[in-house]
Amino acid sequence: MTRSSQPEVGLSVVHRRYVPYSHAHYAGNLVDGAYSLAAFGDVATEMCIRTDGDEGLFASYSDVQFRAPVRAGDVIEVEARLVRVGSRSREMEFEVRVVGRGAPGRGESAADILEPPVVATTARGVVVVPPTSIG
Repeated sequence: MTRSSQPEVGLSVVHRRYVPYSHAHYAGNLVDGAYSLAAFGDVATEMCIRTDGDEGLFASYSDVQFRAPVRAGDVIEVEARLVRVGSRSREMEFEVRVVGRGAPGRGESAADILEPPVVATTARGVVVVPPTSIG
């Protein structure tokens, strides 16, 4: 098994991505909450690959909080932070932060970096990985 680190509490994985307009579902170019949950799945998958050499399987989400809107055209940062390591389970805290947002009042393609970023979605989740092979 090739992995880059051990599953240690505090380890984090961060992705950044542009939210395409094809994901807008509501007025004001709002994106549905499932977009954040899918992004959490992506960072959790990378975490499991890094720590266990396996993509793992999501078992559950808890305490999902939609705190601010995510809009098409946003640049988001998605973080998974390992908070508990079991023999096969990995519990993580997740956060989506909006780090960039369009500024249509200044022009069609104008945008700003948000300082500080806006926390849009938070959650906790548990993934499971296969048992390690002995022998």
